[in-house]
Amino acid sequence: MKKLNFVFFLLSFLPSLLLAQGTAGEKAKFEYRSLIDMPSAGVLEKGFVGVSTDIMPEGVVISKIEVGVFDQISFGISYGGSNIIGSGRPDWYKLPGVNIRFRLFDESASFPAISTGFDSQGKGAYFDSTNRYAIKSPGFYGAVSKNFEFLGFLSLHGTVNYSLETKDGDNFMNIMVGFEKTIGKSVSLVGEYDFALNDNNTNSYYGEGNGYLNIGLRWSLADGFTLGLDLRDLLQNRKWSPGSADRAIKIEYIKSIF
Repeated sequence: MKKLNFVFFLLSFLPSLLLAQGTAGEKAKFEYRSLIDMPSAGVLEKGFVGVSTDIMPEGVVISKIEVGVFDQISFGISYGGSNIIGSGRPDWYKLPGVNIRFRLFDESASFPAISTGFDSQGKGAYFDSTNRYAIKSPGFYGAVSKNFEFLGFLSLHGTVNYSLETKDGDNFMNIMVGFEKTIGKSVSLVGEYDFALNDNNTNSYYGEGNGYLNIGLRWSLADGFTLGLDLRDLLQNRKWSPGSADRAIKIEYIKSIF
């Protein structure tokens, strides 16, 4: 009887999976505002709210809420810390992160979408000695995104940014590039390369100068709900915790509020 009830539960849940519309796949309902760490030109539509959580190594958990407040403008706030999951005392970030983005130009057949914004939320542990995150926040940025039909859809992204985390002496402009490739109706492969031009001092404690290469999968599980699985730092750039690539989970939910 229990097995039969479980089968009925799966059958009742299956339609929602087949009709899922999150941010992944050919049937995606919402734009990406970021790939993994890299901001894109996507903006949350007016009247929608997005809630997301990143779960990363070293017990790092970062939660964010974002709202489409006006046409082409969205605003968000985030907070988290390291050692949140596991044993011992959590190490909360000093300040919440804020982000605001503005769509300058919509995408057309011959022109990419262009957005500008600011995001003060970095990733990983926070180092008090240099007032920076392990992965620096984007800071001020400009982003371009263009979508193409290719065995589904292929989106290409580019970002130029300037982080305000400069106490470590690396204060250069930075460049990031990335892509999204749909795999069927509800799954996408995403990848990005952060040149880390503002984090490439080989004499520092942080990066080797290789940049950060990240890849991930996104799966639209249900209406507005997307699950992400990421492999981070495939080039083993970080010095503070050397080793193989990091594994991370991203959970996102988007819903209309008015």
